[in-house]
Amino acid sequence: MPSAHAALAAEIERRIADGSYPAGRRLPSEQALAEQYATTRARVRTALAALARRGLLVSRPNSGWLVQAGHRAQTVGELRPFSQWAATHGRTAAGRIVHRERDGATAREARLLGIRLGETVLRFVRVRTLDGQPAMIERSTWAPLVLPAIEALAQDAPSVFGGLADAGFDVVLGGHRIEAVAASSEDARLLGVRRSSPLLQISRTTAIRDGSVIEVAVDRYVSDLVAFDVKAGDVARTLLPRHD
Repeated sequence: MPSAHAALAAEIERRIADGSYPAGRRLPSEQALAEQYATTRARVRTALAALARRGLLVSRPNSGWLVQAGHRAQTVGELRPFSQWAATHGRTAAGRIVHRERDGATAREARLLGIRLGETVLRFVRVRTLDGQPAMIERSTWAPLVLPAIEALAQDAPSVFGGLADAGFDVVLGGHRIEAVAASSEDARLLGVRRSSPLLQISRTTAIRDGSVIEVAVDRYVSDLVAFDVKAGDVARTLLPRHD
């Protein structure tokens, strides 16, 4: 005979499966669940933790327990703009630029963008959402060539690449590098996750059709929302340097 918390976990799992607790939505509070199922809050917490270990739930600071929406995977060799990729899965993507400023290019940025050290670039931080839930942070540095187009974007522009296309730039995606990183304090605040939570980081470049690199960027994805598939031959193995 299953234990009381196992039986409760099975009942909550059944309600997740039949849609009573929809994917991507928050569960009732632990206290509300305890009252609903005539049990203790401690027993509810044990049952929810068991479901979380199986990947059905995730706990978010200040948000309680969320039903996992399931991973949506991109193939690295076919990486597409975030909004376009989301639309193919029937998801609604949105974004908001939360910080934007001009600055001088660092040595790395100058090298990757093919400009002079200290030449004016524009940096922004943009939070992307899937169906209203924070899913990714973009931190981009833009080349002088596209500054007017980027500065003209609304804070909540649905597509940066769409704005660039409207300005006459034919954008193509460049190289990508995938790493696992821990969420910084700013990441945690913007994404609503705990500090040091695992994130998937994509370091990438964007160019226009003539080969000029216009963007150097780092995207950080909530790891329980988005995954990346790697096809043989698409990505080379890299030996990371030691940090002694």
